[in-house]
Amino acid sequence: MFDAVAFAGGGNRCYWQGGFWEAAAPLLDLKPETVIGVSAGAWSACYSLLGLGRKVNEMVAEGCSLGRRNFEWRAWHSEGSPWPVSRMYRSLIEAVIDEAALARLKQGPDVLIGLARKPNRLPLSVAIPLGIATYQVEKKWRSPVHPKGGRAIGFRPEFVRVRDLSSASDLSATLMASASVPPFMPVGRVGGMAALDGGLVDNVPVEPLEALEKRGASTLVILSRLYRAFPHVSGRTYVQPSEPVPIGQFDITNPAGIRKAYEMGLRDGEALGHRMNAIL
Repeated sequence: MFDAVAFAGGGNRCYWQGGFWEAAAPLLDLKPETVIGVSAGAWSACYSLLGLGRKVNEMVAEGCSLGRRNFEWRAWHSEGSPWPVSRMYRSLIEAVIDEAALARLKQGPDVLIGLARKPNRLPLSVAIPLGIATYQVEKKWRSPVHPKGGRAIGFRPEFVRVRDLSSASDLSATLMASASVPPFMPVGRVGGMAALDGGLVDNVPVEPLEALEKRGASTLVILSRLYRAFPHVSGRTYVQPSEPVPIGQFDITNPAGIRKAYEMGLRDGEALGHRMNAIL
């Protein structure tokens, strides 16, 4: 039904996407040729294509049940950061993405992972807080599906093709870089250069879809939060949660919220699948 699918970023909210994909994919016969993801949406895309949505969701919920806090001074000395979410996220990715998983992903749709490169003339120490502040102000002020502030100050998008990666560790590093939002997540390095969260350019990665849509392709964009209105693009369908996903982006203290996000996705995916099939 859809030739290409894009997964938006959104931290823990993206576990809604995992549930949505599990329920909607069989109902809509989702077998896209291209899949694009950014930040945690790229992670959702990978584990969903591997058929590991429920397993990953339970792994995350169990990790969030260990009694750790979102900010821990003692972790600075033992783990290099007072925000445990970074190490937990890396451990999760590395536990799931091995060489066999990478081989399976290469045999499926063409998967693209979105990154952001910093403005050429700004050091990271300036570019990072400026980019995050610009994104937050634009989101609060206008709440657009596709923000423009990041590009205006010089952030550049880059998409890494999973088929071009040579090892599972390369894929893990790319996924971590795509979610790089300091100070919560460390600055990534891809291709020998600093790489940041692709959401600093656009948290809803549709740029690779545009050429496909011009050729008449049908595309699906899976969001992770509610928007007031969507752009009208021929051949493109946006889907969003039916209600706010009840979990903070970097919250590692709420296992019930992690599970509920996935269950909400299952319900919303099933509802959309039945609704679209009824129309067709």
